Amino acid sequence: MDGLLSVSMNSSFDVTPLTVSKYLFTKERLWSIQVSTPAWPFIIVFGLASNITNILVFCKAGVKDNVSTLLFSLAMSDIAFLTLISPHACFWIIWAFTSSPHMLHQTLAEYERSDGNHPWPFDYKFVFGLFYWPAFTAFDLSTFISLSLGVMRCACVAIPLKFKLVFTKSRTIKWVVFLVVLAVTLRAPVLSIHRVTRRLDPATNTTHPYVSAVDIASMSRINDIMNRGFVIWFNYVVMVTCVCLLSYKLYEASKIRRSCTNKSSSTSSAQSMSSTDVQVVKSVVLVCSIFILSQLPLLLVSLIRLLNVNFKDIGRLGGLFGLISNVSLTCSLLNASVNIFVYYNFNSKYRAVFLSLFHSSNTTKTHDIGTH
Repeated sequence: MDGLLSVSMNSSFDVTPLTVSKYLFTKERLWSIQVSTPAWPFIIVFGLASNITNILVFCKAGVKDNVSTLLFSLAMSDIAFLTLISPHACFWIIWAFTSSPHMLHQTLAEYERSDGNHPWPFDYKFVFGLFYWPAFTAFDLSTFISLSLGVMRCACVAIPLKFKLVFTKSRTIKWVVFLVVLAVTLRAPVLSIHRVTRRLDPATNTTHPYVSAVDIASMSRINDIMNRGFVIWFNYVVMVTCVCLLSYKLYEASKIRRSCTNKSSSTSSAQSMSSTDVQVVKSVVLVCSIFILSQLPLLLVSLIRLLNVNFKDIGRLGGLFGLISNVSLTCSLLNASVNIFVYYNFNSKYRAVFLSLFHSSNTTKTHDIGTH
């Protein structure tokens, strides 16, 4: 997931920038990057446009309850992730399609000294790594918000009468602020790695700004334990549990509705979810399912590494590792971009406001999105 940033920036999960592998460029890496990078600009541009549209729709409809507050926050964090990861993606796109054969199997130091065939007018690590960890801090926030949506809808199903009293809008806003602090705190070790300093260029006898890294090994080890280990697996297990529970509830609701078509029953009516609740649950299940699917490449890499420590970006399995890691970053970009399809298809009020934005003659009355 946290993809392609290390000196082997080839892993879409937390790898330390500027240190892990001996060689920055290998044939396997070039191939894996050239396979995945062509789609990145289109995904990022679409993701930014779709999330800006989501924000406009939520603002026009009114962010009035807990669900709409979380959806609005999710769109904001997705925009932050896509914006901050763009420089990193641009570096790999430029390198993958402009590199010459002599650049393969260069070390990082050799690459920094070489002119290559696309010399950078500044320290390339400004786009290569400076914004990488802030980007995945925003991605973590999106993960926490998606997780909160799943848990909240489970609570709505379990305690429907107390739900609105427990999960108020003000409490939800405070919860989102807490999630922001939590995401930054968990990533603090790697957020503190990079420094912008000045370095003397002997050729011109002038100083230029460049990016240096401090305490990489220790900080990335802490990051591996917290974010690549406990946090990601905890999020995944909770999310899968929520999706299973909500899917079962949808199945129960469909059975009750079918039985109600044959006979009227006050008990069945009490147990059945309203059509509004069903649509909300469906949309939350899909949002959570998108997250679950986007995490599979990362979890696959993490699981294999537990069984085989040699599964990394260099060595015999480097090509496979790089390919899975690039797929993982691609999935992360998609995860931040496609929620608009869920909202449009499973939220009638969102759809009405969305259409009114592009059809000024549409005067459909709209209410709060989170309630449908």
